[in-house]
Amino acid sequence: MLNIGKIEEGFVLDHIQAGMAMSIYHHLMLDKLDCTVAIIKNARSNKMDKKDIIKVECDISMLDLDVLGFIDHNITVNVIKNGEIVEKKELHLPRQIRNVIRCKNPRCITSIEQGLPHIFVLADKQKEVYRCKYCEEKFDKRTL
Repeated sequence: MLNIGKIEEGFVLDHIQAGMAMSIYHHLMLDKLDCTVAIIKNARSNKMDKKDIIKVECDISMLDLDVLGFIDHNITVNVIKNGEIVEKKELHLPRQIRNVIRCKNPRCITSIEQGLPHIFVLADKQKEVYRCKYCEEKFDKRTL
């Protein structure tokens, strides 16, 4: 059995859909942080059959909860202090996300104005549909 040690200060992202850990790692820009990161892929789970887990040994303020909520609002975020879980943060679909995804519409103003931020707004909460703020192009989460 594989054993990954516990962390003293930081956060654990649990119940990540199997195979999504590396995508989350890059979207949260964890590669830019100077801290310890452990990625566990395809761990056994009673709740999900298989899951990924990310353990990060740095302050929770380094984590962008909106990006994480956009990717998958069902992920469990455990805040760790002195080696113990002190808080569980609940994720929500953010109303808007900025510079996480890019508009694919070639006629969108973001294709012409390179410095313009890519902003997507939550259009349908039940179906988890986001649309470009400028051209209303629908984003398909399956391409994430």
